[in-house]
Amino acid sequence: MIDSNDPRPILVLAPHTDDGEFGCGGAIAKLRSRGARVIYIAFSDARESLPKGWAPDTLRNEVVAATQVLGIDAEDCLVRDFPVRRFSQFRQEILDDMIRLRAQFDPRMVFLPSSHDTHQDHNVVREEGFRAFKRVTMLGYEVPWNNLDFRAGCYVTLSENEVKLKIAALQCYVSQKGRDYANEDVIRSILRMRGVQIGVNSAEAFEVLRWVV
Repeated sequence: MIDSNDPRPILVLAPHTDDGEFGCGGAIAKLRSRGARVIYIAFSDARESLPKGWAPDTLRNEVVAATQVLGIDAEDCLVRDFPVRRFSQFRQEILDDMIRLRAQFDPRMVFLPSSHDTHQDHNVVREEGFRAFKRVTMLGYEVPWNNLDFRAGCYVTLSENEVKLKIAALQCYVSQKGRDYANEDVIRSILRMRGVQIGVNSAEAFEVLRWVV
């Protein structure tokens, strides 16, 4: 999955805080344990989605804590201010931001939402992400509650420790507790199902949007 001789980083494009942890938290933990630099970009701090009474910067703080659990350095967790469910109004600005990220980091691999993700913001990030990073390997991550379909063409096997790190990262989102899809049993069942498909205990599955060898 990674070439230890390639110093270029791996980018995770998350429309909102926590999307990257749901979609590829285990893979992030594995990559970091093997020495790869992973840069996480959340395009919205999703403050509009906070329960009433929470401070506006809550999710900014939670995403930094969550990504640190996975091994990402605090300076490699970047959070933008695009408003939730309105990404389509800022499509050009999002693309321009991605082009700057490409020039700044020259990534070897990019994780982003899959092509069948129905969330309007996820769709924008995937479409503009493909335009910006089409010359490098791109893997579409799975968010089952948003997907009409999913083409699992790549699997990342996960150790029990990597599963625990993914769950621990998601538990950093105290403001989001109570959402049924954030339940540990749900997360484990998805990882277990993907693992069964390839004969291991746990795995994350990805859509191969582009593979550059």
